Amino acid sequence: MNLNDILDGYSNKSFSVHEVFTTFLQQIDKYESKVHSFITRIDINPKDGSNAIPIAHKDIYSTKGIETTAASHILKGYVPPYSATSVIRLESKGFETLGKLNCDAFAHGTTGENSDIVITKNPYDLSRVPGGSSSGSAAAVAAGFVPVATATDTGGSIRLPSSYTNTVGIKPTYGRVSRYGVIAMTSSTDSIGHITKTVWDSAYVLGITAGYDEHDATSSRIDVPAYTEHIDDGVSGMTLGLPKEYLVNIDPEIERVFNEVVATYEKLGARIVEVSLPHTHNALSCYYIITPSEISSNLGRFDGIRFGLDRSKFGEEAKRRILIGTFCLSAGYYDEYYRKAQKVRTLVKNDFDNVFTSVDAIIAPVSPVLAPRVGSVIDDPLKTYMLDVLTVPVNLAGNPSLSVPGGFSHGLPVGFQIIGKHFDEQLLYTIGNAYEKETQHYKTLPTFSDSTTI
Repeated sequence: MNLNDILDGYSNKSFSVHEVFTTFLQQIDKYESKVHSFITRIDINPKDGSNAIPIAHKDIYSTKGIETTAASHILKGYVPPYSATSVIRLESKGFETLGKLNCDAFAHGTTGENSDIVITKNPYDLSRVPGGSSSGSAAAVAAGFVPVATATDTGGSIRLPSSYTNTVGIKPTYGRVSRYGVIAMTSSTDSIGHITKTVWDSAYVLGITAGYDEHDATSSRIDVPAYTEHIDDGVSGMTLGLPKEYLVNIDPEIERVFNEVVATYEKLGARIVEVSLPHTHNALSCYYIITPSEISSNLGRFDGIRFGLDRSKFGEEAKRRILIGTFCLSAGYYDEYYRKAQKVRTLVKNDFDNVFTSVDAIIAPVSPVLAPRVGSVIDDPLKTYMLDVLTVPVNLAGNPSLSVPGGFSHGLPVGFQIIGKHFDEQLLYTIGNAYEKETQHYKTLPTFSDSTTI
């Protein structure tokens, strides 16, 4: 049951709010012990006659009166006195929280295995990761535990897990959604989004969360359009760019599925052209200087004095990023590393700006590989970081990107991303919806077993 189904059902009085919540709670009771997507479960009893909608939040979203740990030991027992702006806006539209979702601790990771609490499993193959850092968010939506889950994307942390779990994930334009109340990772690239089953659902939710917030100076004052309008307009006559740098050194199965995506868009009337983003090969190195640098600054507030425990409770990945970031910002190295990385970042942004003078949007793979098996990359930080190679350029440039289910390989989901101009989310939804309507991959449900042999 997706969000649109629920809204239609309420409108038509086809079912009650208790029937809706019972459906999702029964699914949680049946499969959560296999998936491990939740950190905290909330007992909820929606009011009779209400049109409440179930939701769960990534555990870096502050939720008033509900423990928020960022999936870390250091914040164990912390209960925020306020909620994130996104949470408040969703609650004002009838969304009710079923719980807090697992993630890489402080959102530091690409597989979900850096959680200090538990490793979330991929519902389509329990031997594999669901992607990170929004691992619990993607797994919960894919498993049918909630129709929508909040998430964040700093370098791919919404798009990667969406790609691995046959779900839809939106990384909005930087500043489109308020960051207030969301525990910061990399303040200059953190994007506040969500994961759903369908494109329409994602558009509906962004219409609620997007918009200026006086509590966040980086939030944009640009008007929020009705994202669900024009969603059925189709792609006929559009020009979509294929960045050649994104199509090298990728798994043959990823390439096969992506070629099917391209063929489908051509069938639907889009013109496909090759484009170049020449500084793509510099983006990952640039990102992994800027990100640890800002992390080392942001985590400085966690000193065990006002809240949380002492710093000995930081996990290994948090310590690694603090050390790298402190080095890059230290005297004698700031200009050599951090300042140079910011200059490269400008070049990455300029690449996107140049391409968008000749295309309406860009389509590309999300991940260079299929969802890794649990434990296969986590002990090698470089291998883990390389999973972000096709997603971090968008974060550095601040552009929006939508991950949409593209197909399957040996039962494993494979997504693709649609990248647009700044604040062009409405167009991304139109493009994504056209592919979704043609293929309906979202209707292929998970197996909750170790289902692949590759």
